[in-house]
Amino acid sequence: MPAEVAASVFPQLEALLPHVQKPIQYVGGELNSTVKEWDSCDVRWALMYPDAYEVGLPNQGVMILYEVLNEQQGVLAERTYSVWPDLEELMREHAVPQFTVDSHRPVKAFDVFGLSFSTELGYTNMLAALDLSGIPLESKDRGLDDPIVMAGGHAAFNPEPIADFIDCAVIGDGEQAVLEVTAIIRAWKAEGRPGGREELLFRLARTGGVYVPGFYDVEYLPDGRIARVVPKRSGVPWRVSKHTVMDLDEWPYPKQPLVPLAETVHERMSVEIFRGCTRGCRFCQAGMITRPVRERSITGIGDMVDKGLKATGFEEVGLLSLSSADHTEIADVAKGLADRYEEDKIGLSLPSTRVDAFNIDLANELTRNGRRSGLTFAPEGGSERIRKVINKMVSEDDLIRTVSTAYGNGWRQVKLYFMCGLPTETDDDVLQIADMATKVIAKGREVSRSNDIRCTVSIGGFVPKPHTPFQWAPQLSAEETDARLQKLRDKIRGDKKYGRSIGFRYHDGKPGIVEGLLSRGDRRIGAVIRAVYDDGGRFDGWREHFSYDRWMACADKALEPFGVDVDWYTTRERTYEEVLPWDHLDSGLDKDWLWEDWQDSLDETEVEDCRWTPCFDCGVCPQMDTEIQIGPTGKKLLPLTVKNAGPAPAASGHAH
Repeated sequence: MPAEVAASVFPQLEALLPHVQKPIQYVGGELNSTVKEWDSCDVRWALMYPDAYEVGLPNQGVMILYEVLNEQQGVLAERTYSVWPDLEELMREHAVPQFTVDSHRPVKAFDVFGLSFSTELGYTNMLAALDLSGIPLESKDRGLDDPIVMAGGHAAFNPEPIADFIDCAVIGDGEQAVLEVTAIIRAWKAEGRPGGREELLFRLARTGGVYVPGFYDVEYLPDGRIARVVPKRSGVPWRVSKHTVMDLDEWPYPKQPLVPLAETVHERMSVEIFRGCTRGCRFCQAGMITRPVRERSITGIGDMVDKGLKATGFEEVGLLSLSSADHTEIADVAKGLADRYEEDKIGLSLPSTRVDAFNIDLANELTRNGRRSGLTFAPEGGSERIRKVINKMVSEDDLIRTVSTAYGNGWRQVKLYFMCGLPTETDDDVLQIADMATKVIAKGREVSRSNDIRCTVSIGGFVPKPHTPFQWAPQLSAEETDARLQKLRDKIRGDKKYGRSIGFRYHDGKPGIVEGLLSRGDRRIGAVIRAVYDDGGRFDGWREHFSYDRWMACADKALEPFGVDVDWYTTRERTYEEVLPWDHLDSGLDKDWLWEDWQDSLDETEVEDCRWTPCFDCGVCPQMDTEIQIGPTGKKLLPLTVKNAGPAPAASGHAH
């Protein structure tokens, strides 16, 4: 792309900014952002988190890829986010295209337009961005000068609903994948782009690690189920494998985290302390698709925190993972960091804590320098029985013991997270959530000798996800979900003694049905997404923009010619024989193992965590040639020179 095509659109954009809400989010120039010379680079990426700036900027996935790519010679990466409807309208009126925040270049000028989907509700925002960019919505209509549209992130493990709109998808970890893709594009461009767009996509597909939907045909049975998915040309693999980064210490990103200009959802510096989870919660797609567990070493974490704080000036460090208290050296990590930053009053947070992994020593380290806000625990199911079904091995006694420890040590607020609509669930399983909450409050009042404590019960609707044992499960209808939650609300509100101390937050069942349609959908769902977008659908993850009626009306119309409907995709149970839309995408998990685990759940059989017990043959390690990487390393977070304590002795050889 010649430089003039990539000229900044900021002069045109600037005139529109006084007329929109929160204009600062479109300005760019954040601390640690990178702008490179356009002409000094031969491969150029536009990276998007398809949501508003305040949600997208803190996203670790995009931040990591942005840095990994920009560290390479001759490669540049810039970021773009969804624009709010007020700006979208003005951009259309004044012919201003979708732009990057880093240098306000048009997205259409880049070689790759990479989108990271952590939820399926971002699909309409992708279409808005393509349309504003002047990139044809469907991949079959794109020409040589259009960017390659690539999907990644957790939702890309079933990209079939957006197969018409993307050129390719990468499943799994992105760090090495984007470098491989960059090398292939660079070689193809250097040769003069032989064979056009088709040849480039073929070179990507041939690696076995990039999925190009256009090279596969889907055949259907008369009853609407999939008969088979077959490659259309030789050299295209039957199955595409996920990418797994081993040895996280070799990938200490982000080294220079971005500091947002506008307020965002997370104002802290985050460090991913391990990737993957083998607890085996059957509803949890993130845990299943990111296996095996790979821990960052205690020294690796300490190093990243040190550099990150120096680069950003944040006052809080989030220790991220799917279950941070499970890190084999979490106690030493927390104590070491709290000691090191005691004078600077740097707070530590674990976004999610397992009930059975929480102890007061850990809690005290986490709040030593920060504020003692609320604690969040996720029992997920209200009854012992349903927790066996979902393999969330936490007993009520564990929970009561843990929260009594918290209330007894000065916490005043505990949040409990549950799901409604789990497989085999009854009204009684859900009503037991109220019993659990009252026991928590009763115990809390007893140990704190105070009535001034709170317990908030937060409930989400269960959505079955691909690559989990529940991928075959029926989803509870929106009406049944709402009825069940209404009964629970009445029970909590009707409790004269404890009801006032229990907060109750829940989502109605409607967004879950749309998410379910998108998460287990096949290519026919593309027509629904397109119809919703054409009807004005945007920002479906935001309650004020989401319209259930629009989705249902569009789905009825778009799916009618195929003889299937929303219920067929959501509330229907699948059988073992059925070909699932994502079966040709290999997450490493053995399908028979997933099926056996689904049968175990129906028998209420629990399965241990393979980190501490022998292997259960889920298939990931041999198939992906990976292994579990955990400590303890036996190292401490040294040197523990308290900062500002005068010069260290010269002989020690330790850097601060």
